[in-house]
Amino acid sequence: MSSENAIAEYWSAAAPAFDEEPDHGLRDARTRRAWERRLADWMPPRPAVDVLDVGCGTGSLTVLLAGAGHRVTGVDLAPGMVAAARAKIAAAGLSAAFVVGDAAAPPVGVRRFDVVLSRHLLWTLPDPQAALRGWLARLRPGGRLVLIEGRWRQPADAGAVGAGVAAPYAGEHRLPWQGGVTARELTSAVAPLVSEVRVESLSEDGELWGGEVDDERYALLALA
Repeated sequence: MSSENAIAEYWSAAAPAFDEEPDHGLRDARTRRAWERRLADWMPPRPAVDVLDVGCGTGSLTVLLAGAGHRVTGVDLAPGMVAAARAKIAAAGLSAAFVVGDAAAPPVGVRRFDVVLSRHLLWTLPDPQAALRGWLARLRPGGRLVLIEGRWRQPADAGAVGAGVAAPYAGEHRLPWQGGVTARELTSAVAPLVSEVRVESLSEDGELWGGEVDDERYALLALA
């Protein structure tokens, strides 16, 4: 089995329970509203923009963006995740496009977007630098890259919300950013590629996560 197939199978198997995490399923109204507010702040100040949601998972952020009137395309390598996302958008009475494919190199042809959004994906990628370059190439001039990332608490520190993120394909190979990436590291990687970078801390906003956290979580916003 190829590494890519193993990754897809891992995340497809995780899909049925994925939304049990408060910040994955956004089932609590307070958590959902907290993400709605943040997303509204991060989008360009226009009623509707084209958003590429890479590593969309079960589509929770896709649903929020579509509900705000944006045109969203979600990409995920795992068919199980995409199936859950399609069911979720249909249940919400909204529309979005979904593609099964490598989020690091989204199979969207020559299409360009106003925003490329990624949440908690970079640490899973064998070549995050290549993914960043690829995502920026899919932005229109003046487009925005929105990266929601963090440096996750390790298993020995488990016990609080979001503790102990596991490797998706343990033993396959060493990931450059296994366990997450700090804001300083990610800024250093992104800054040479863009015209402007801003980091917004998210660690203090417990409503985003369904409870208080004590690891590093942030959004990095970059203008192409």
